[in-house]
Amino acid sequence: MKIDPQLTHAARMGNPQALDLLLARVQPELKRFARRTCASSEDADDAVQEALWKLHDKLSTIEKLSALAAWMFRIIERECYRLFSRARRTLELTPEQQEQLPARPSQVLLRSDLVAALASLAPHYREILILRDIEELSAVETATHLNISVTAVKSRLHRARSLMRERLAAGGYRIDEL
Repeated sequence: MKIDPQLTHAARMGNPQALDLLLARVQPELKRFARRTCASSEDADDAVQEALWKLHDKLSTIEKLSALAAWMFRIIERECYRLFSRARRTLELTPEQQEQLPARPSQVLLRSDLVAALASLAPHYREILILRDIEELSAVETATHLNISVTAVKSRLHRARSLMRERLAAGGYRIDEL
């Protein structure tokens, strides 16, 4: 997401027109991200609204402009997850339907299988997964840390996640269970 530093500065200084323009400029990319992340289009719209509201509310406290996009995407991810979790909890099933559901793996067994799947990856895939998904470094930070391009980070991360899915699926896990 490309954010104009001058526009952001004007918005931080209290210029309402600059704030409106900033919100309008970031909204389309936030919507695209939310539609890929959330379970429904309604949840995506709610997540974008939450992110825009927090941007409006907290813009003056953000110190690094470079962190703004990542911060907003993280807000959307969390909001999508919160909305999904709430919807799952409110879903009521009959006792017969509950019996038909597969048993969820125990957390200990799942953790063990995740560690084994991660250990089976090639070192460069394992490292990229750890930096991005566990340590939560940005793509740029990961690229700098590994001395590779951001494109290479994205490519390796995609492949590493695919390999993890394959290994877990081979172990009997359904990805929607995790």
